[in-house]
Amino acid sequence: MLHEAVAHYHELLKDAELAEASRKMLDEGLERAKLIFGGRPLSPYLRPHFVTEKDFARVTQICETVWSAIQKVKDAAVEDARLLDALGLTEIERELVSIDPGYRAVSPTARLDSFLTDEAYSFVELNGESPAGIAYADAAYEIFSALPVMKRFNETYSTRALYGRSFMLEVLLSAYEEFLGSRPEKPPHIAIVDLKGLPTQKEFELFKEYFESQRYPSIICAPEELQWDGKRLSCNDFEIDIVYKRLLVNEYLPIMAEQHALVDAYRARAICMVNSFRSKIIHKKAIFAVLTDETCARLFTDEERATVANHVPWTRRVREGRSEYHGQNIDLIKFIREQSGRLVLKPNDDYGGHGIYIGWNSDEDEWDACLKKALENGDYLVQERVPTAREVFPALSDDGSFTFEEQLVDLDPLLFNGKVGSAFTRLSSTELANVSSGGGMVPTYIIDRK
Repeated sequence: MLHEAVAHYHELLKDAELAEASRKMLDEGLERAKLIFGGRPLSPYLRPHFVTEKDFARVTQICETVWSAIQKVKDAAVEDARLLDALGLTEIERELVSIDPGYRAVSPTARLDSFLTDEAYSFVELNGESPAGIAYADAAYEIFSALPVMKRFNETYSTRALYGRSFMLEVLLSAYEEFLGSRPEKPPHIAIVDLKGLPTQKEFELFKEYFESQRYPSIICAPEELQWDGKRLSCNDFEIDIVYKRLLVNEYLPIMAEQHALVDAYRARAICMVNSFRSKIIHKKAIFAVLTDETCARLFTDEERATVANHVPWTRRVREGRSEYHGQNIDLIKFIREQSGRLVLKPNDDYGGHGIYIGWNSDEDEWDACLKKALENGDYLVQERVPTAREVFPALSDDGSFTFEEQLVDLDPLLFNGKVGSAFTRLSSTELANVSSGGGMVPTYIIDRK
């Protein structure tokens, strides 16, 4: 059905008048909503991504089962320093994760990046610290749902959008209620905190607009704008109850000593921070190394172990010594050097596609050089290649036309308190489906025949 639906949508675009009206509306909608990332349109495609109801139900079940296992890793790591070693947390990060955030969830909001093909469903990364894209996707739904071509498509297929901002607000409020131990007497004040001048500023504005439409006073501020008087955290006389932390730990650490109001208020339990510093435990990419390590299998149920085995790629931290690969005892570095065609090297704690080395795109000398860099860095992972998803999309050109181009399709389910509530899709013509490195995003619609 999915292939038929995509073919039908593309057939509709052969109607030049319908296609041009849709293209113009998309252009105008993206500009009006300021869905621009790094100076370029965030969704430069004339078709959203479609997933069938049956497939999405399966995706949801798999994501939530894997998330249950991830939560158990967090619970064990809080008590076991050896797991923190395995995950690669630094001393200052350990100090931060030792602070009780006031609620149990390790990452009330998270994103699992994945590939859905006809034959497989595979994860590649987890963003458990500060997942972006939720509000962007909501704004994109509003634009795409109004396109003339989508309205024609809806005559044959039913489509379901996956709006996420309401779930994000519910997460903030439920964490705050658990933090207080009771229902708040008045609507809490929410501060969206990140560095200034980031390309995600528009998303912060979309969240602020939504929170205030639901009668929750909100502000966008940077760490240097926060003040801590020993009792309350504030920003320009705006007293803060909840910090929606979009600030990444590795971007805060270099300025934390100078701009310490945020961490001081957090230590004093004067604010509820979502996600908390404790989310760093699972945001490390080495979380997949722990999930796929047979010595950690005791942490999980039979269902969790089976789900991890089927959907989480084999991952290890790059170290000299022996390891296990699907039941084989291997010399890890020798294995990495010899099996480049099935492996990728990536830093344990970075984003935006930085520092990723793809084995199947490297010759022997290039791969040896990459492996040397990974060993010298001391905090790299090796991960097994997974089946990737590719589809043809109508991509907008600078001259106002569009061409059909094959794209890498990265489906990103969003979890709220461990439950899948929303999703969006990132597209790229390269091996890296990453908006920061030049890709784009489209909304994900769940479809069925009428």
